[in-house]
Amino acid sequence: MAIIERTSDGVQDFDRLIQAIAARQDRAAFAALFGHYAPRVKAFLMRSGTAADLAEELAQETLVTVWRKAALFDPARAGASAWIFAIARNLRIDAARRQRREALHAQAEEPEPEPVAAPDHAVVTAEREQRVRAALDHLPGEQRRIVELSFFEGRAHGDIAGLLDIPLGTVKSRLRLAMNRMRILLGDLT
Repeated sequence: MAIIERTSDGVQDFDRLIQAIAARQDRAAFAALFGHYAPRVKAFLMRSGTAADLAEELAQETLVTVWRKAALFDPARAGASAWIFAIARNLRIDAARRQRREALHAQAEEPEPEPVAAPDHAVVTAEREQRVRAALDHLPGEQRRIVELSFFEGRAHGDIAGLLDIPLGTVKSRLRLAMNRMRILLGDLT
């Protein structure tokens, strides 16, 4: 059984623990690493929205991965904490992807709902157009002309003002009045 190394201030040197696991599959080093990191990894995963039971499972999987891949650890590239939490993060992402795939697969297996018979689009459009034309007939002539120029001919308000030789403000107020009146006349259609 190996002696768990500590730095001069009494803190465990986790980089060396991982290296001991890689070199000699040191179970005492792994136990020390597990005891320190398992609860921290679980808390990290839960803070990132993972359910407690899945966080527990992923924390254990993280440390098993540390055991299996300890030889890949390079303290020159990252410290023990950064390496372990990166493994945990990647496992969380993989689990989320797996859950999404399973949900999509389950959704794909569900039978398609029977299509609801929709009214013929052409009939609905014709009825709507007829109601709009009837509502236009109830507008005063100057309001109707501005609505036609604006919506049916696509002219800008400034162009309409020039064409009808009236101020721009008058065009806008007549259009606003016409739209309010149309809203009232059309009711549920708007």
